[in-house]
Amino acid sequence: MTEPDISGAVWRKSSLSGSENNCVEVAFLNDDTVAVRNSKRPEAGVTMFSPNEWKAFIGGVKQGEFDIV
Repeated sequence: MTEPDISGAVWRKSSLSGSENNCVEVAFLNDDTVAVRNSKRPEAGVTMFSPNEWKAFIGGVKQGEFDIV
């Protein structure tokens, strides 16, 4: 499996990213892959999600499945 080309990616930073270490950016690639990276360390690489994986993750977030209690 080849890595998607992220050279032309348009990165969107979370509005909750701040001066702490909570800096997340997301890019939606042409093949519907979703790329996620740390905006403070973009050279550290990206994590890729298929459309179905991203949908499952976002669904879990919206349902509070990842909330810290």
